[in-house]
Amino acid sequence: MSQHQAELAQQKCRKHTAYQHSVRGESRGTWRWMMAIATLITSTSLMAIAPPAVFAQEEQFPPSPLEVDESDPLLPRLVVDRPLSPQERRVLSEALDELNAQGVAALADGNVEDAFAIWVRELRLRRALGPYEEVAALKRVGSVAWSESQTTEVRAITERLLEIETETQASEPVDYELLLTIAEAYQSMRSRRPAVALYDKILLNARQNQDTAIEEKALIALGDLHLSWFDYPNAAIAYNDLLTLVRQQGDKDAELNALNQLAHIYTQDENHAEAIATRQELIDLYESRQEFNQIPALKIANGDDYISLDRPELAAPSYQEAFAVARGVQYFGYAADALKKLANLYLSLERADDALVVYNLLVDVEQQSFNYYGLMNAYAWIGQLHQQRGASNQALVAYRQGLDLAEQLSYRVDYFQQQVQQLSSQ
Repeated sequence: MSQHQAELAQQKCRKHTAYQHSVRGESRGTWRWMMAIATLITSTSLMAIAPPAVFAQEEQFPPSPLEVDESDPLLPRLVVDRPLSPQERRVLSEALDELNAQGVAALADGNVEDAFAIWVRELRLRRALGPYEEVAALKRVGSVAWSESQTTEVRAITERLLEIETETQASEPVDYELLLTIAEAYQSMRSRRPAVALYDKILLNARQNQDTAIEEKALIALGDLHLSWFDYPNAAIAYNDLLTLVRQQGDKDAELNALNQLAHIYTQDENHAEAIATRQELIDLYESRQEFNQIPALKIANGDDYISLDRPELAAPSYQEAFAVARGVQYFGYAADALKKLANLYLSLERADDALVVYNLLVDVEQQSFNYYGLMNAYAWIGQLHQQRGASNQALVAYRQGLDLAEQLSYRVDYFQQQVQQLSSQ
């Protein structure tokens, strides 16, 4: 429909509306409704005659800032299409290193826009030095762009990495070392989806070729990627595969790292049973290495998880063992923590006498570590428990000991004074 035809349609609508209003006495809403239809017809007509290129142009994204600028004065002028000579590569590489230094200086001065303008130019020119040089630079700048929330640069760098990845996978033979570098670049920008997809391909190839070094690297990367996005089930899968691999290799240090990561993953995922089992494997490994100072924290954590599983009969031995090991290695902080948790457990089970025994042990630990606040609080608990048992004299002794410490520390003085006065007046 032409614009002239649309205008005629509007006139006909107006005449028709006026006639209806005079004959039938309809409301003004009818006129407004008909005008809306006429306007829609007009808009549709204009859209029909508008050049398609206008709308296509609006939908297009701006060109990538990383497209090569052949006119850049830093690029060698080549009469024929050929690779750069070693001398040309060296000169260009030094010039690009200088550009990078300028970008770093600009960012340090707070000139974020200037820094990335410099780096974008550097990235365009790095392409002339080959994919390894380019990907390394893309990874470096991409990481900074992500941390500085430069979304335009992050998108452009990700798109360029995808192009290089596609070209690499289409070549024969596939350069998996380059693909690994690209995956690491994705990871540096927290681009989880392309990174995971590429690491999966690298992992499959490594397993087919029995390349355990690359397999191990890919599994660690996958585990870290999933963990950074709080995807605990997939993170656990990656680290369990890693654990199997390093055990086959007999690498105890790597086994220790994998178990620690798994314990952390299961703890964060509140998978108490798996967390306990993994920590027990860690405990066994630390015992075999005679690294007993690592054990108290693990046993305390196991005790906490047993409580979460409503297994107090298993929690108590975990806390007791944690205390015994911690005292043996003179880790008094862990020893005190284990005793406090054990005492709270006994109190929750209405085993006040057992709790009193534990608090007396706590007094000894806090004295050895010169923790006067902890010692004062232990005396407060001992006083309360004796008071509940009707042992007023023993309670009074504990409160007076607590009062002496409270006065030295200028803390909880009123509380202890009230307890002493109350028991003294009985």
